[in-house]
Amino acid sequence: MQRLCITLIFKTVYNIRLGTLCKCQPTWKLGESYRFSASFQRLPSFRGIVPYILDSYRGTKPPRKYSYFSDSHFRICWRHYFTNQSDMAEQRFCVEYAKRGTAGCKKCKDKIMKGLVRIGKIVPNPFSESAGEMKEWYHAKCMFEKLERARATTKKIEDITDLEGWEELQDEDKELINKLVGDLMAKTNASPKKKVQAKLNNSGQLSAPPADPSLNAPRKFSGFTGKTMPGSPLSAQLCDPKHKDCLLREFRKLCAMVADKNSYNVKTQIIHDFLKKGSGGDKFKGDLYLTVKLLLPGVVKSVYNLNDKQIVKLFSRIFNCNQEEMVQDLEQGDVSETVRMFFEDSKSFPPAAKSLLTIQEVDESLTRLAQLTKEDDQQKELEDISKKCTGNDLKCIIRLIKHDLKMNSGAKHVLDAVDPNAYDAFKASRNLGDVIERVLKNQVDASNGSGPRKLLTIEASLMTPVQPMLAEACKSIEYAMKKCPNGMYSEIKYDGERVQVHKNGDHFNYFSRSLKPVLPHKVAHFKEFIPQAFVGGHSMILDAEVLLIDTNTSKPLPFGTLGVHKKAAFQDAKVCLFVFDCVYFNGVSLMEKPLYERRKFLHDNMVEVPNRILFSEMKHVTRASDLAEMITRVIREGLEGFLMGCYDPDSKKWCTVTKCSGGYDDAMLARLQKELDMIKISKEPSKIPGWLKIIKNYYPDFIIRDPEKAPVWEITGAEFSKSEMHTADGISIRFPRMTRVRDDKDWKSATNLTQLKELFRISKERCDFEVKAGPSKGGKGDKGSSEGESGSNSPPSTSHRPTLLDIFSGVKLFLPDSVQDHTKLRRYFVAFDGDLVPEYDAASATHTLMEPEEDSSAQRVTPLWIWECIRKRRVVPPC
Repeated sequence: MQRLCITLIFKTVYNIRLGTLCKCQPTWKLGESYRFSASFQRLPSFRGIVPYILDSYRGTKPPRKYSYFSDSHFRICWRHYFTNQSDMAEQRFCVEYAKRGTAGCKKCKDKIMKGLVRIGKIVPNPFSESAGEMKEWYHAKCMFEKLERARATTKKIEDITDLEGWEELQDEDKELINKLVGDLMAKTNASPKKKVQAKLNNSGQLSAPPADPSLNAPRKFSGFTGKTMPGSPLSAQLCDPKHKDCLLREFRKLCAMVADKNSYNVKTQIIHDFLKKGSGGDKFKGDLYLTVKLLLPGVVKSVYNLNDKQIVKLFSRIFNCNQEEMVQDLEQGDVSETVRMFFEDSKSFPPAAKSLLTIQEVDESLTRLAQLTKEDDQQKELEDISKKCTGNDLKCIIRLIKHDLKMNSGAKHVLDAVDPNAYDAFKASRNLGDVIERVLKNQVDASNGSGPRKLLTIEASLMTPVQPMLAEACKSIEYAMKKCPNGMYSEIKYDGERVQVHKNGDHFNYFSRSLKPVLPHKVAHFKEFIPQAFVGGHSMILDAEVLLIDTNTSKPLPFGTLGVHKKAAFQDAKVCLFVFDCVYFNGVSLMEKPLYERRKFLHDNMVEVPNRILFSEMKHVTRASDLAEMITRVIREGLEGFLMGCYDPDSKKWCTVTKCSGGYDDAMLARLQKELDMIKISKEPSKIPGWLKIIKNYYPDFIIRDPEKAPVWEITGAEFSKSEMHTADGISIRFPRMTRVRDDKDWKSATNLTQLKELFRISKERCDFEVKAGPSKGGKGDKGSSEGESGSNSPPSTSHRPTLLDIFSGVKLFLPDSVQDHTKLRRYFVAFDGDLVPEYDAASATHTLMEPEEDSSAQRVTPLWIWECIRKRRVVPPC
């Protein structure tokens, strides 16, 4: 009987029959050969060997070591084309930054440190019966070393665009991966090819086979979303490298002087004087571009793949000192100071006696460091630069690595020192080299007698993200009308994701609010529809909001549905672009034009594509009542959407509601550091207590020891919102701030989840904006247009709901527990906006019901004083 030998490839699987084993077939890895009789069905319309149960026919040789049942009855169905090509279309790869540092590299077995680039091979999950997927992680270099030794038929990474998630990488990491891809392709193309026999031609001479045309074929687009930012050639040309303006010592002095001043205007003036007069007081002779670049390490950013503990680890080896002692000193919070202190105390690796290091040497070293990912390479580079450093030099370099010079000054304060328009020009182009080059060119032209010095022009650069225009939060409608007394544009803020669209011919780039590339699955559809909407537009920059829209109701779907998994759940929905601004069109910048002109230009040049490209809703408002009406409608439709928590009595767990970082003064923060009974958990998942229900993104560094003994705080916000990141039924608060400590409440009487749900429901059903805005002065014939007078001066209508007066605003009262009717007094005092202070903080009280201390300025009052103030509806003199 004829027999065939088939090799089944599998991963170790226990106690399952072959029918179940078939689901795991794509991930099988080890080989085991079996002989079967020749009773095979040929189905040549499929590819791949897929075993499955047909009927009872026993294999002639049972498996040896593996424990799925040896007496299973099965027949193998042969589904394979006789071809040398393997199915490579299914193999996928992804790339991202390591999130927690717990995953190990499948090749070298080392942990992939948090923040490092890692490449994942996406494979089917053998532990899931629903055909799920899992990722096998590798260091970037390890992945390409593995692919270099792989078979010719193995799917390889031929371009950075083969990696899912490449858009989220920094440009430096994209460049690194592109280099690895290029090296891999070069080695692959240089590897020996299959030998082909030469043939005799008609003239009797040997003829070689034709060359493979694919070898010289052009490669795919590299995937960079923004152009690289070169330096300023003119800046380097005007620089004297041997002048002391180029020394790191002078740069450090400048940083120290800026950090020492509180006034931002003074900070700018100090930088301006240095960049104009230099360290000698006559003329600046250093590299202007490099100096400004280093002054902005958090703006012109490089990624060094080093966190605080990694820095300490590397320098403990360099200094030959105790790593645990350095980690302990790191608890003080400044890794640069820790490194400086241990550097100056080191006997085996002493610092340089004098600072002679230049900023050019520092920049070159940091550029090399940004390209390194292995610890040994990073250690060698840091050791080389440290040999030339004093203690303060190295401290400054560490701060550059951490992107924080601790000067308390941002890009505006630095760039305003270069040119009055430099900051706006940089926001428009995000190209520091171009800005500095144009500034220096204007200076050179002015010094050559070409006329007065020109101010820097503000230009948007196509395919480079522009800093988006942001809105200011208004506390009330009255505030908005006061800010814009002649009227305003009221525009719907859609609950989607802001996107900046750049089009240059057939090339498209999409940037998020944070100026990073947008994930392809959210915007890939627009390439087809934008040319339809802008028929005459070959180049443009649009400001828009992208969200999912229900094609049946034409209403937007909630925030979060743009995710690749969530989007699949909405079958009757399409990704739609709501366009609200145009800042560049066909080579002409519109940034200097007012909004109403840009909006008119947009309407003149854009045609809506139903459910794909739409205008955002905008209304010209001149009356407070119309603004109130629009706000009320938006809130009801739900168009826009210290970690504070609430107790869920059903699950007996605490849920998170919002992260609140506003409302605390320095004194309170210092006091909380001592008063709060906290446990340090350093975001470790295993240390999250069982009573807390929290999403991984909000794991804290510290957590309260006992929530039942925690203080109760009153949180005020603009409105309730929905956020799946919070566990209190998805309820959160927009613009939260802590307004006061509620000493009159404990964990039982504080707002719980049931009450929070009711508050959320009520907030969406009713709105009191009309009350705040006042009635319209329009006549009966006014049908809601905004062409009349503003109603902001009308008397406000009265609300029928009882409102307690803020009688005790600003009064801090110490109310001892021993006072008669303590609970009642506390309740009324707090209800009328009073602040109670605890006994340990009695010195800060303005009023007290006991004898004040000698050094206290508090006034002595009685319980009758509280009742008298409430009766007269104002604070009266103590009685």
